[in-house]
Amino acid sequence: MSEGTALAIPPVEQAAILLLTLGEADAAEVLKHMGPKEVQRVGAAMSKLSNIEQEQVHGVMGNFMEQVRTLTGLGVGADNYIRNMLVSALGEDKAHGLIDRILLGGNTTGLDTLKWMEPRSVADIIRNEHPQIQAIVIAYLDSDQAAEIMGYFSDNVRLDIMMRVSSLDTVQPSALQELNDILEKQFAGNAGSQTTTMGGYKCAAEIVNNLDSSVAGELLEAIKEMDEETGTQIQDLMFVFDNLRDVDDRGIQALLREVSSELLIVALKGAESDLQEKIFSNMSSRAAELLRDDLEAKGPVKLSEVEGAQKEILIIARRMADAGEIILGGSGEQML
Repeated sequence: MSEGTALAIPPVEQAAILLLTLGEADAAEVLKHMGPKEVQRVGAAMSKLSNIEQEQVHGVMGNFMEQVRTLTGLGVGADNYIRNMLVSALGEDKAHGLIDRILLGGNTTGLDTLKWMEPRSVADIIRNEHPQIQAIVIAYLDSDQAAEIMGYFSDNVRLDIMMRVSSLDTVQPSALQELNDILEKQFAGNAGSQTTTMGGYKCAAEIVNNLDSSVAGELLEAIKEMDEETGTQIQDLMFVFDNLRDVDDRGIQALLREVSSELLIVALKGAESDLQEKIFSNMSSRAAELLRDDLEAKGPVKLSEVEGAQKEILIIARRMADAGEIILGGSGEQML
């Protein structure tokens, strides 16, 4: 397999193939240094791999070794090696947090432990805490996990939390220390002397994007009623599946290379015809014809499955936008 062909394999699948070639013990050592989202993504990719051709393995390993050869040597330029390897394996956004933990010596707070917990458990932990503490937790966690946690609160609590998340900018060490104090002793850590940037309109928009459609719509309307400017700011930063029609053709083509055909079929079952046509027009005629046939053969699909598939694609799109690979355009009023 040539280098160009190997690069066509999505980064997370390259990481999965690489780990499978290492063997159980070595792969486990690598996974120990990953965060929950990285482990989940790579683990899922590993479980889906089947009938891997030897040529594919050689291609992925060749790309990996090519990166190693471009570096200054063992022990020299190690930071760049770590960054390049993880970005190649996990993608820019997923690798970023892991890079910080490795290169900054793993100085993280007890908040990181919450990322490994079930959303219901996190909700139970913060349920009786001050709303500002709840907002700090919600703002700190990944938007999809934060959205699940919000699902365990009442409408009034959700509204209060989202208003506070929207107004967050930096958090003082004392606030982080207070939060650590409410966690179990083994989760506690030193908050340090620097303020931490978190929250804000963008954070709020990402959380609302990940809520169920009915909950998201009601929450956004409630935010607008309480503070129209805040609601508008959040809405303007939201990006929903229909907004993919505003992405240029090059961006759509790049996105399609990262999305499996199975996921795309389910997502397009709930898409407007003009968006479907935009997708078809950015594929080869043969691929577009096969996709049309698969859509017709798929039959009815539950709305929850369609929304779930669309959200997965949006997560990929946002990751690529954060990495500068595509440009997302437009804002949406209709939520998944």
